[in-house]
Amino acid sequence: MTPSLVATEPPPHREITVHFDGSCLGNPGPGGYAAILTNTLTGNRKIVKGHAKGETTNNQMELLAAIRALQAIQPGAFVTMVGDSEYVIKGITGRMQSWKAKGWRTSAGTLAKNIELWLELEEACLRPAKLEWRWQQGHAGCALNDEADRVAKSEADKSKSKMKPIM
Repeated sequence: MTPSLVATEPPPHREITVHFDGSCLGNPGPGGYAAILTNTLTGNRKIVKGHAKGETTNNQMELLAAIRALQAIQPGAFVTMVGDSEYVIKGITGRMQSWKAKGWRTSAGTLAKNIELWLELEEACLRPAKLEWRWQQGHAGCALNDEADRVAKSEADKSKSKMKPIM
């Protein structure tokens, strides 16, 4: 029997750092998201962005930014996700497993919010060969975090302009 090989180095041109952010105008309100994907070996960048129709929350947009970024990355890449959302970072690195074990209940016994998005994020996390999550304080001078924030806000503005009054 041949032992399986474990990747310790990223495939050529497949080491990616992602700075992601979500924005919601009013919370709840119109929302947008953005992620800046940077190939750390070549310096090439790609922006993944979008907005959601209807009422959203900031946490939903933060989750969507992370999901869409991971879905845009080729499987097998080595990925570092950088965001300013403690909700997403702490959720994906620990709290979600606890919620799942308790039937999606929080430590307070209430039903966890955004379960569908958490499940979608969990699935997207299977794409990279290696995945690391890092928290970055928002508005602290990280240029790529600030850029993701600007693009997410712009997307939320687009969503706002597409919303029609009910009456």
